[in-house]
Amino acid sequence: MLISLETNDTLKIIFTHKDVKSVMKIALMFENSQAAKNPIILNELESVALPLEHSVFNVGMNSESDHHLTYVHLGIMAGILLNAKAVDFVFAGCGTGQGAMMSLNAHDGVFCGYCIDPSDAFLFNQVNNGNALALPFAKGFGWGAELNARYIFEKALTGERGAGYPVERREPQVQNASILTQVKSALVNRSYVDSLKNLDQELVKTAVSGERFQACLFENGQDQDLIDYVKSLLA
Repeated sequence: MLISLETNDTLKIIFTHKDVKSVMKIALMFENSQAAKNPIILNELESVALPLEHSVFNVGMNSESDHHLTYVHLGIMAGILLNAKAVDFVFAGCGTGQGAMMSLNAHDGVFCGYCIDPSDAFLFNQVNNGNALALPFAKGFGWGAELNARYIFEKALTGERGAGYPVERREPQVQNASILTQVKSALVNRSYVDSLKNLDQELVKTAVSGERFQACLFENGQDQDLIDYVKSLLA
């Protein structure tokens, strides 16, 4: 979940109240190389998220014939949705998951981890408490892969976030998460819209051209400047 923090005490309060019962809007995004697996992963995500009353938005490619996206586009999409507060959490993926992770982490306000098994998801939830996870959908995707994905989603979406692991390490872990947020913010000297305008605009336009992405952003987004910028690209 995107958080703006000024003090470590504020961070602790937010973590304390962000538990399993918090309802979230979750985005799932696939790029072209693994798009055929989207229905499998979407089914597993919804089987976990919907009973918890979370909303799931399938904003990337849902088949090989869908709007063409690369992992570079996924980073732009995640950055826009999270910064606009249209969603609270993003699951993204590519063949290895590494490209998606690097692309998402290039954007201000996005804190993306790398996850290959349920213990990764659990520790990311407890220790790092970011707002996105990148998964590999080709490497290691064999027999029982859908079960692994389901258990990853269960660990990522349940339990008290930022509780620490082991629990006696909670205070320094919370402090380090706060410092990382401040460091990333300090390295950005422009608004997120201005950052996007500094990119190749055709690249950004391709990233935001999907109908499901647009519906998610326009119906749930809370940053009007960011929404207006995206609409200007599509005009």
